[in-house]
Amino acid sequence: MTRAVVVGSGPNGLAAAVRLAQAGLDVEVLEAATDIGGGTRSSELMRPGVLHDHCSAFHPLGVASPFLASLPLERYGLRWRWPEIDCAHPLDDGTAGLLYRDLDATARALGADGARWKALFGPLAARMDDVAVEILRPVAHLPRHPLVLARTALRVLPPATILARYLRTPQARALLTGMAAHGFTRLDRLGSSAAGVMLVAAGHRHGWPVAQGGSSSITAALAALLGDLGGHVRTGVHVRDRADLADADVVVLDVLPEAAAQILGDAMPRRIRRTFGRRRPRAAAFKVDYVIDGEVGWTAPGCERAGTVHLGGTYTEIADAERQVLAGTMPQRPFTLVGQQWLADPGRAAGNLHPLWAYAHVPAGYDGPAAEAITAQIERFAPGFVDRIVDMHVTAPAQLAQDNPNQVAGDIGGGPNDLLHLVARPRATVRPYGTGVDGVYLCSSSTPPGGGVHGMCGFHAAGAALADLDR
Repeated sequence: MTRAVVVGSGPNGLAAAVRLAQAGLDVEVLEAATDIGGGTRSSELMRPGVLHDHCSAFHPLGVASPFLASLPLERYGLRWRWPEIDCAHPLDDGTAGLLYRDLDATARALGADGARWKALFGPLAARMDDVAVEILRPVAHLPRHPLVLARTALRVLPPATILARYLRTPQARALLTGMAAHGFTRLDRLGSSAAGVMLVAAGHRHGWPVAQGGSSSITAALAALLGDLGGHVRTGVHVRDRADLADADVVVLDVLPEAAAQILGDAMPRRIRRTFGRRRPRAAAFKVDYVIDGEVGWTAPGCERAGTVHLGGTYTEIADAERQVLAGTMPQRPFTLVGQQWLADPGRAAGNLHPLWAYAHVPAGYDGPAAEAITAQIERFAPGFVDRIVDMHVTAPAQLAQDNPNQVAGDIGGGPNDLLHLVARPRATVRPYGTGVDGVYLCSSSTPPGGGVHGMCGFHAAGAALADLDR
């Protein structure tokens, strides 16, 4: 049998492993950590019975993923659970923009902007499964649904700040801009609408669910499926150079490009090695996990029922905060994401103690006191929140990188998401999963289609490997 080795057991690495095993290859996954999952790990960080997600939390692209949807992961314990409201974006006046899975419910909640919101996202939501086929792959491809792709392009190419002005109310503008801010990029640049458009459209088609029992349930299911296909995973194995992979016919690396260059060394063409070594993250996540007694205490109605809450104020405030981050300056009020996973998955709480998941956008490698700024952002929209904190766990960018080498300097998205890197990810080539070394492929979120728990980077990298084997 052809032997394949996958380095890294995040969702992309395991997706690649499953795809190769489905094709009949003998597959082994090597993971440096003691447990699998990468950014999908979950654990009881502080209190028994209170379960926290380490990084990824809500998964609109997980349920929208063509590959993950094709797998019988429910047989292996994966259960999706949905909150009543997918996302809320509160403002200082006590109101909030609310994103429901139901498009009509969202339109009603947005009032005067309801019709425009439906015109903007209704056509994409209706064809989201076709949109996913076109978007969750390299930009350079022969489209199966060219009209759908063209309609999508008209919405993702404008700067987010321009697209937001199509809407008229502060609530709708802030809601859309907060979605776009998931891209960790300047929101006044071409292509900065991409993340927001995809998240909204996926939300209206599939919702923003959590995985019951924590995000680790996703990779646990993939690993169990891999085992039934004949593959296996070994943890605690550090791959440092190509000699560690000498007996493999196919190698798929779920690592950052710079790590791939270090592993492959002089076997990698110099021009590619230089390109991979030049990548430098500019934005990062600074994470704080809380254990709280009772509810958060949001002022704006709807936030108490929302799985995700975006904190950043108006759309101009969000754009300004993201601009500062990309310029290397820590904003006084950083854009902050808050997760209330227990609303959809009550088993994560212990009695009245609830896990509250939060992170803010900060400059890459930032080591200042961002925890205070994150807490202040929550307190801004939920007065009295600080009195409900029972315990907290701070994970600065350096600690994120230590816990997961694919999150260098706290970058959780696999590199920049500006227009250039949406088109040329990880470099300008028609073979984005190739490394320049025969039989070795890259499948991390630094490859198309980028960050998110969808497994499509791994699926396409495995497809490239199988195509080369056929040739």
